[in-house]
Amino acid sequence: MTDARKSVVIVGRPNVGKSTLFNRFLGEQAAIVEDHPGVTRDRHTREVEWLGRHFNVVDTGGWMPGGSTLDSKVSRQVEAAARSADLVLFLVDASVDVHDDDEAIAAWLRTTGRPILLVANKVDNARREADLWQFLALGLGDAVPVSAIHGRKSGDLLDVIIDQLNLDSEPLAKTDNFVRDPETKEPRVAIVGRPNVGKSTLFNRLVGEERSIVHDMAGTTRDAIDTRVETENGPVVFVDTAGMRRRSKVDPGTEYYSIVRALRAVDEADIALLVIDAVEGVTSQDQRLAERVDASGCPIIVVLNKWELLSTERKEEVEIEMHRRLYFIGDSPIVKLSALTGKNVHRLLPLLTEAIVQYHRRVPTRDVNRVLAAAQQQQPAGQGARVLYALQGAVDPPTFTLFVNRELPQTYLRYLERSIREAFGFGSTPIKMRVRQRSEQT
Repeated sequence: MTDARKSVVIVGRPNVGKSTLFNRFLGEQAAIVEDHPGVTRDRHTREVEWLGRHFNVVDTGGWMPGGSTLDSKVSRQVEAAARSADLVLFLVDASVDVHDDDEAIAAWLRTTGRPILLVANKVDNARREADLWQFLALGLGDAVPVSAIHGRKSGDLLDVIIDQLNLDSEPLAKTDNFVRDPETKEPRVAIVGRPNVGKSTLFNRLVGEERSIVHDMAGTTRDAIDTRVETENGPVVFVDTAGMRRRSKVDPGTEYYSIVRALRAVDEADIALLVIDAVEGVTSQDQRLAERVDASGCPIIVVLNKWELLSTERKEEVEIEMHRRLYFIGDSPIVKLSALTGKNVHRLLPLLTEAIVQYHRRVPTRDVNRVLAAAQQQQPAGQGARVLYALQGAVDPPTFTLFVNRELPQTYLRYLERSIREAFGFGSTPIKMRVRQRSEQT
């Protein structure tokens, strides 16, 4: 997708501080940082503003020539990002000598034809700055010093980037934000599930390119990766998240922060795609995860992935498990598909559009009171209790406030909620009902 903003891609071998520099540019902990290699794997893109100029910065995994299958996939992600960059920041570690992998990366970057800015990280003092001459051996000119962790000379580096990009002083229109824009309210769709159920495969299928790394090792995705996609009904931001396991099995450090970001993505989402491995069926962890998503208040679409691998008998068993274990999500849509082959993936977008419209729907006050009056006339609450007045106080999710003369039974509140849901076509979208008790004279 075309973006009006220019793109700056940070590349380098593992553990040179790419994600730390990415976070420094943003002024927040957007990327997970750990003191060991291989934490970042997917491309992570965010907008940076400096002195009224705007550009996109892309964090990438460590480029590792000749590594494992997973390492090779990470490296291909780095190469794809670098080839599309307006400027490549080649990050090296000034605390050690020039590494063989630094030379290999420099040789490869020269073949891309992209502008390259050599940046020496971990230059925490003047002595290290005086030792930067060794990086002239890479053939990319003088290295720009910076200490990403302490912020030393980070402003100077941003000045050089702005100069290299030749950006105008006027900020560009925000055409492709990777965080929720409070003005455009682009809907966010979080793809959640247990590890290794096919979330990243589905994410790549929906966005139309390999943005998330797919591997048969559980836990490949670490950060929540956002990508804006233009659809027939407007832009949608899809968010790929890390797989969530039981808390007792979560390792401290990288995995813990991955899950924190995944849960935050759920809380910020307008709708969640709950991906379940149909081969394994609906597990207890799927059930707990569905409860967590349901508690966040966003609609759920259940995705039964790898459906084509099931026998007819097994399909019937999984459907029974669905109704038994996930009864509390009501009439949430269920899509049976194959993220790997793309079969039935096209059925998701219409359901997403419908769910998003329902999630943002606002009902006029007079219509709310008309429906509730008819519901109460058809089935009174009993003992003189009734709704005096009602209004919709919020959306995302739709929230209704009922002013009553005395406490209403929970069963009757569910009856009123069902009446509102059916009358205004809220489908499976969660509805919040708030009750305020007051006397009829006020």
